[in-house]
Amino acid sequence: MKKNSTYEKYNRRAKRTRKSIGRGISDYPRLSVFRSNAGIYAQVIDDKTGKTIVAASSLEVKEKKGKKVDIARIVGKTVAERAVAAGITKVVFDRAGYRYHGRVKALADGAREGKLGF
Repeated sequence: MKKNSTYEKYNRRAKRTRKSIGRGISDYPRLSVFRSNAGIYAQVIDDKTGKTIVAASSLEVKEKKGKKVDIARIVGKTVAERAVAAGITKVVFDRAGYRYHGRVKALADGAREGKLGF
């Protein structure tokens, strides 16, 4: 594998991001985002126990028509509603190696609309 392959660059950025936000603990679990070409996935993780508390993805969205940004906003609202139902109101946002732009930003805005604080 090349030294500066796309995958390695992504991993370096993800490590740097996770180092700055710290580990998600019970009081402030981590809202982790994974973005692929086809969809977007979000999960709230308690790193202390290593368990996923709630999750949502674009596979669950019923309105598949529309822009990917609109679908990402719906996924953000869905994960926020599930987290609030589970008793979580504050999280730390883990954007991984992605820029805070486009679908990642839309997911974050949707989560904030769903009353999830970060």
